[in-house]
Amino acid sequence: MIELHEVSKRFGRTQAVDRLSLAAQAGEIFGLLGPNGAGKSTTIRLMLSFYLPDGGHITFDGEPISHAIRERIGYLPEERGLYPKEKLRDVLIYLAQLKGTDKRTARERVGRWLDYFGLGDRAESKVGELSKGMSHKAQFIAAVAHDPDIVILDEPFSGLDPVSVELLRETVLELRDSGKTVFFSTHVMDQAERLCNRLAIMDRGSLVLSGSMSEVKEQHGSRSVQIEFDGDARVLEDRPEVSDVIRYPRYAEMTLRPEASAQGLLVALAPELRISRFEVLAPSLHRIFLDKVGRGGESPDDASSGDAGRPPGDRSRSSEANVRPGEAPRGETPSGAEASAGGSRPAGDPAGKEAHR
Repeated sequence: MIELHEVSKRFGRTQAVDRLSLAAQAGEIFGLLGPNGAGKSTTIRLMLSFYLPDGGHITFDGEPISHAIRERIGYLPEERGLYPKEKLRDVLIYLAQLKGTDKRTARERVGRWLDYFGLGDRAESKVGELSKGMSHKAQFIAAVAHDPDIVILDEPFSGLDPVSVELLRETVLELRDSGKTVFFSTHVMDQAERLCNRLAIMDRGSLVLSGSMSEVKEQHGSRSVQIEFDGDARVLEDRPEVSDVIRYPRYAEMTLRPEASAQGLLVALAPELRISRFEVLAPSLHRIFLDKVGRGGESPDDASSGDAGRPPGDRSRSSEANVRPGEAPRGETPSGAEASAGGSRPAGDPAGKEAHR
């Protein structure tokens, strides 16, 4: 289990992380969500010791994060990047060796992962010759080929086609089922809702919500109505039964007013729309996210800026004065091959693939 206890980090006048406490257990998927500037990337960098906290502490199974523990962490950075002029298999074996794996074992493990992701025939290709999707899979292999106990994934589904998303989703579930702690940050609410056992939502450096998926939904009641329909979606606007609506061309999620009933809404809409599905449910994670962080910020589907908590107009402010010795200045976090090599330990089989496949 990895735990953050009252962890804080400041850059200049900006409180990027403010007394954050959370815990991710072994055998679960923990999602860290939040809008741009919420402090997610800074939190991950603190967990990896790229930054040192100004206050609080981080532990793994009750022990402070040390070099030995960092070698038990696998990290998929949002900023992808492996050595582009080197052969794919050679790079992955090299990175596994940096984490303490002997060359023979590294070759075996990397070979299994390449075959699993359909990259076996590209093993001798240079990394720079791979497509974006292939490069993403290669970066994932670099993060997990050493069989880490903790897997930290920053936007793991970004840039993947639907088939690759499903393959990676199955892999993440297998990592969880094999007893690993999977900690991932994402802007994609439906992926988080389908995968996470527990989650936390951050905004402006602070924790605004945490708990299991069922706990989070129970806290927000069951006044959400979801419908699928054919017809003019504009009839859903400004209805007396509804306090809020998220509208798409053929789908909508609405929040009922306290005095309204779902049956009354259905009766009112039936003459105006051809309704194929009408359900009263706990609100979606997307709805909860909007309720907790508001609609005034950036979209939850935007890419992370990494400027956690910086006020508008202050994006260019240098924070190097607050970076401790050995830390990267803000916005210069180790990434790619260097980041992957910095946070993992040797290991074995891809999430128990030998036993499962």
